[in-house]
Amino acid sequence: MAGRTFVYGAAVLFAANLFNRILGFVYQYLIMAHVGGEAYGLFAQVFPIYIMALVLTTAGIPVAVAKLVSEEVTLGNFRQARAIFRLTLVILCISGALVTVILYVFSVRMVGRIIADPRVIPVLIMCTPAVLVVSISSAFRGYFQGLQNMIPTAISQTLEQIVRVCCGFLAALYFLPRGIAFAAMGLAFGMLAGEVVGLLAIVLQYRRHRLPRHGNRESKLMPGRHILARIWHLAAPITAGRMLSTGLSALDAIIVPSRLQAAGCTARHATTLFGQLGGAGFTLLSFPSVFTIALAVSLVPAVAEATAKRSFHTMRSNIAEAIRITIMFGLPCLVTMFYFAEPLTAFFNSGSIAPVLRILAVGGIFSYLQQTTTGVLQGMGRAHLPVAHSLVAAGFRIPLLYWLTGHPAWGLIGSAWAFNIGFVTNAVLNIAAIRRHTGMQIDWRRFGWQPLAAAMGMLLTFVLLAPSRGGHLIGYLDEMAVGAVVYLIILLLNRGITVEDVRKLIGHKNS
Repeated sequence: MAGRTFVYGAAVLFAANLFNRILGFVYQYLIMAHVGGEAYGLFAQVFPIYIMALVLTTAGIPVAVAKLVSEEVTLGNFRQARAIFRLTLVILCISGALVTVILYVFSVRMVGRIIADPRVIPVLIMCTPAVLVVSISSAFRGYFQGLQNMIPTAISQTLEQIVRVCCGFLAALYFLPRGIAFAAMGLAFGMLAGEVVGLLAIVLQYRRHRLPRHGNRESKLMPGRHILARIWHLAAPITAGRMLSTGLSALDAIIVPSRLQAAGCTARHATTLFGQLGGAGFTLLSFPSVFTIALAVSLVPAVAEATAKRSFHTMRSNIAEAIRITIMFGLPCLVTMFYFAEPLTAFFNSGSIAPVLRILAVGGIFSYLQQTTTGVLQGMGRAHLPVAHSLVAAGFRIPLLYWLTGHPAWGLIGSAWAFNIGFVTNAVLNIAAIRRHTGMQIDWRRFGWQPLAAAMGMLLTFVLLAPSRGGHLIGYLDEMAVGAVVYLIILLLNRGITVEDVRKLIGHKNS
């Protein structure tokens, strides 16, 4: 733990998440090519129910544990930190078991009410034990997040994904001759097997990285009810935020296709366009989130530690650094999406939404800033603010989404602008709240001019190279690589990247 920076922790999680994301793409290709879209479709129908069950089970408890453990360890209260973890583990075991049993009992009754296809029942039943497994794993991951040790989580997630891909694909392929429903069960079995291996991996890591027995022996252990109250105070708004996010995603899935039909599309064409928006547009836009989410996870304990020490200068410095890194990492990705929108979307067989991706790329940086600043506010113990800001952003986005998408002249282009306005509103409100509560000043030179100058140089490089050859996305990788090199060179020249940044990346704190 000592001597490590939150940037190092984010880099560790980023490496694991990037590997898992690439493996996930390979897995999706193998399933679609060798098992078929119908089996994957059955599994996909169950997945939202599974995710909702996890939200209800784990709530925001892992984030709350990360913050509380970080605060206690910072103050040397190792006994209290262990007590918080043990109580959390008990809570998540009970809630996970309870939701698993409820999901199993009511799985048959869901068909016809929530899910139309009865073939999903065995798939849902296969998924239910994973709720308990993930609940237990989340307690350990929150604990290690609080210690600012992201390596156990990275190892666990990587092993989980490897097992999921291998077992899921082989099981689906093996059961495919027996029918599509059995193949979908194979996919669910792969997910369950991966979660079990991930849990075993992180439990073994816990046995190797226990907190020391010494510490502040004079401090008294907090009563269990007080620990529960602290956990609830932090976890409740995070749970509400995740439920809100899930609900808004469901609302988007209702509004966009229906309003596209109002704009003149047939029902089938509207469904196809919405699928391309999510399957290609938002898949590409969310790719940099592999890093920004890792950064947000690392920020929670780092900000909590600085708050516990009342080291407000360090806290402001960490927050500013996180925002700067988010912008510095996000901009080249968005420039690449903007310029190479056509080959990127064609790779997903969705070339018609290239203009939509370009619009999303314009406001995408605010989507990444929203994720990073949410982690900051959670680390400050103000988890209710991102929820409130999401509601305000939705108040702007939903009416615009309804109106613009249904306008024949706008369609999905209007949807993209509505989403961008939501991103901007949410990010700006988060940053304003951080400034209000910390006094952090915005360094426009480091936040704006330096990365923007590099991004403009990157875009100019693309224009000058003027790649004209068509075909597969691979044909453009050399231009993308040259643009990335130019971006890095400009950042080095204008001191957007310094030697100190590299030191933080490999884990060394300032002396």
